[in-house]
Amino acid sequence: MAPTLNLVGAGHVGKVLGRLLSASGACVVQDVLTRSPASARAACDFIGAGRACAGPDLAALRPADIWLLAVNDDQIAPMAAALAQAHEVRGAVVFHCSGAKASGELQALADKGALAASVHPIRSFADPDAVARDFAGTFCGIEGEAPALARLAPAFEAIGARLVSIDAAAKTVYHAAAVFASNYLTTVLDAALRAWQAAGVPEPIARELARPLASETMANVFRLGPAAALSGPVARGDHATVARQQQALLDWDEATGRLYEALLPLTADLARRKQAAAPAATSS
Repeated sequence: MAPTLNLVGAGHVGKVLGRLLSASGACVVQDVLTRSPASARAACDFIGAGRACAGPDLAALRPADIWLLAVNDDQIAPMAAALAQAHEVRGAVVFHCSGAKASGELQALADKGALAASVHPIRSFADPDAVARDFAGTFCGIEGEAPALARLAPAFEAIGARLVSIDAAAKTVYHAAAVFASNYLTTVLDAALRAWQAAGVPEPIARELARPLASETMANVFRLGPAAALSGPVARGDHATVARQQQALLDWDEATGRLYEALLPLTADLARRKQAAAPAATSS
């Protein structure tokens, strides 16, 4: 029989995983605990399974083979401690889905004999219905105790996840990588759009100017790698142009000029890697 699954917390991530794991037959969703009866019922309706439970009383939940703590990052450790006090968890798998916190947040449960792990789906859950429809192929960063991962892996593979093992000790750096690839990429593009507007280009036109540059650069990064994809004055060693740009940006908007300045050392290192690879590429 499929293992039973209890959800503690049922935000977007918890609801989507609950629906997918239930629909695939990988797990039997049993109890769903949220702060209010209404949100618990709504979560069960979305999942299509489970008994709605509300309030802080973890003891009201039935024993389960697998527990998902789908709560905010700062609530994982306190909830783990509360669950460890409320239930016999020896041999059960307990996991969370935080990208920023490691499975060590579940230490209170591990101390009671639970098998702790973390499974972090690397995508936005802003639209739960859309994610549930298109989850297949989603990468998930996994870390934790080997027996826990051995039991979770088949369930996540059944819903189409692509599992990637990560180092728990570097979990914060791992999550920061997603910030660079998504949030800070947006910030850098915003700097480009604002600079074009400072040069008299209307914002809608600035977006159209950025679109092919950004799209082609990203395509080249994923096709060739960052070093080969790098172009521009730093890659050419045009130090005079770089200095003029930096000063012009500082004169226009100091914060944007400092951003340009902060990116220079890493971009110069990337340029050196590009140059070092060039003879090998030419000889081949």
